[in-house]
Amino acid sequence: MATVPLNAFKTVTASVTASPTNIYTTPAGVTGIILGTQVTNITDSTSAAFTAWHVRGVVSSELVNDFEIPNSDAISFVAGKLVLESGDSLRVQGSQNGALKVTLSVLESAND
Repeated sequence: MATVPLNAFKTVTASVTASPTNIYTTPAGVTGIILGTQVTNITDSTSAAFTAWHVRGVVSSELVNDFEIPNSDAISFVAGKLVLESGDSLRVQGSQNGALKVTLSVLESAND
């Protein structure tokens, strides 16, 4: 059986699409702690709307909903830290393909 490190820091990056997409799912036997988030509008000329959810089973809870991000600007969409239990996901969606990029800083901590 593979040993899970007690603590592992990870950076997750993804391009945001117009379809809801899970960008991080907490592995089994681990608690994921989202330490920081940033979504950036990489376009030069248009604003883009952004939505993010915390997903546990069939329950999706909006963290931010249709937040307009101006061109060449960025936001942090989680104030403080967000704890994700094993199997929880962070899902994102933008108003258009290719306009937004998201970065997460995650601490994964092994459960006993």
